[in-house]
Amino acid sequence: MTRTTKRPLVRALALGGAVAIVLAGCTNSGTDSGSSTPTGSGGGEQVVKSPEATADSGSGCTLDKYGAKKIDLTDAVVGFSQSEPDTAAFRAAETQSIMDEAEKVGVKKLLVTNANAELPKQISDIQDMLNQGAEFLIVAPVNSDGLDPALNAAKDKGVPVLTIDRKVTNQPCSDYIAFLGSDFKEQGKRAADALAAATGEKAKVAILLGSSGNNVTDDRTSGFKDQVSAKYPDIEIVAEQTGNFARDEGQAVTEQLLASNPEISAIYAENDEMGVGAATAIQSAGLQPGTDIKIISIDGTRDAVQLLADGKYNGVIESNPRFGPLAFATAQKFYDGEAIPEDVIIEDKEYTPDNAESELPNAF
Repeated sequence: MTRTTKRPLVRALALGGAVAIVLAGCTNSGTDSGSSTPTGSGGGEQVVKSPEATADSGSGCTLDKYGAKKIDLTDAVVGFSQSEPDTAAFRAAETQSIMDEAEKVGVKKLLVTNANAELPKQISDIQDMLNQGAEFLIVAPVNSDGLDPALNAAKDKGVPVLTIDRKVTNQPCSDYIAFLGSDFKEQGKRAADALAAATGEKAKVAILLGSSGNNVTDDRTSGFKDQVSAKYPDIEIVAEQTGNFARDEGQAVTEQLLASNPEISAIYAENDEMGVGAATAIQSAGLQPGTDIKIISIDGTRDAVQLLADGKYNGVIESNPRFGPLAFATAQKFYDGEAIPEDVIIEDKEYTPDNAESELPNAF
C-alpha cells in the first residue's frame, strides 16, 4: 500500500502489513543530531555520549569497515521494522518520529512494518522489506536475541542496519552498525533516586519487571538494584514479578503482590504502562496511589505524567522515543564516512511532582 499524504498517521500500522510511504520533493535537512531535536521532544537533546569514537581515532563503525556502498538517502528506499503495536504510546511516538523525519529528510520511500511483538514476524517483515528493495534498515528489535536470520539477510544484500531502543547481542559493525537508544542502567539508577526522594529513603518496594529476553528489562533492573544497594540501606526490595510492559498485566500483578505482600509501600514499574496499571490496582484496593503507595516508572507517557500532576504518582524517568532525527542523522554521518560509536545514546529528561503540570505537553 502506498501513502502520499504529507503527514501519514501511525495508526496505519494497525493493519499489520508493510506500509510504503512515498516521500518526494522534500529538502534534505536534519543531518546534524545536535540541531535536529523534534518539536515536543520533552527538551532532551539528541546527543552522542561516546565522543571517543570518531573518524580521527579510528574507532567506531565506518562505511568501509562495514563493507557497504555509499548511497544518497534522498534517493533511497528505507525500511523501518517496529517491534510492537502502536497501541503503546511509546511505540506510537517512536514510529511517528521515524515517519516525520523521513519526510523531512526527503527519502524516496519509507517502508514500515509492525511485528506485533512476534519475533518470527519481525524476521519475515525485514526479509520482505529487503525483497522490496530496502537499501537501509532501522530496526526496533522484538528481543535482544534471535534476529540473526534477518540480520544475515540484510548482510547478504549489503544493506546496513541501525537498531533502536533495544540492543541486540549480535556483532556491531558486522551484523549491524550501532545501537541508538537510552542508557537503561542509568534510567534504573535515576528511578531509584526518585523513589528514595519520594519515600524519604525508607520503603518496601515491589518491582514490576518488563518482558524477559531484552536488555531494557535487564538494565533497568540492575541499575535500580545497584543504586539501592549502594545508597539506600533502608529501601528493601520485597517482591518482583514481570508485567511484560503491559498495563493490564501491571494491574493484575500489582493486585496479586498487594494481597501477598501488604507491607509494600512503593512500586518501581519498568515502564509507564505497568505503572499506570499499578495505580489502578492500588486504588481498587482502597488505597491512595502516590500517597499510601508511591509509584515511580520509566517512559514519559501522557497518562503517567497526568497522574503525576494529579498527585497520584511520584516520578517518571523519561525514555525518549523520538529517534527519527537521531536515526537519520546517524545514517547520514555513516554515509559521509564518519565513524559511528557502538552505542549512540539519546538524552532523557525527568518528570517530577514540581514540573509535571508544566511539562505535560511534552509527554507522549
